Amino acid sequence: MAGQIADASPKAVLRREILAARDALAPAARTKASAKISQQLLALDAWKNARTVLVYLTFGSEFDTAALLERAAAAGKTICLPRVDRTARRLEIHAVANLADDVQAGVWGIREPRPACPPVALDAIEFVLVPGIAFTPRCERLGYGGGYYDALISRFAQRPPLVAAAFALQLRDNIPLSARDRSIDLVVTEDAAYCGC
Repeated sequence: MAGQIADASPKAVLRREILAARDALAPAARTKASAKISQQLLALDAWKNARTVLVYLTFGSEFDTAALLERAAAAGKTICLPRVDRTARRLEIHAVANLADDVQAGVWGIREPRPACPPVALDAIEFVLVPGIAFTPRCERLGYGGGYYDALISRFAQRPPLVAAAFALQLRDNIPLSARDRSIDLVVTEDAAYCGC
């Protein structure tokens, strides 16, 4: 048989299903939902009190982090972004002073900090916005499959608040999980917030 056989594992099937639904969101609906999610994130005490925040740059049809990053810069927060180290198979965290000049296309085309941006120690980070594909109301998380964020979460000696921003369509009652999958503390959608504690 020609070509590759599609991965039929429960995780892969769910990833394809949710990515297709997320990609099908109309741009106006995605913008409106992202604005509602941003308002909720900005109102969190964990966000307001954090001086150093780890956020990701939006890729594809993800929640749009632009407004959150803009407000972080305006508030004088130290903005950190993840950089993929493929050799070590881990995320390295760097501070960025200028989101226009300090980022470049990285692995898989995802924008990340330039290598010259200063590294940041994990114990300095006081808030983490965690990406993902699917979540439960119990704050279980299904990522993109590389395990980078699960490994990052495990590296924190003292875990900061771990928060996900997701569209309501990314929420499921149950998701397939493995032993290495790490839960987070809060999932914020355009409709509600779910606390895993």
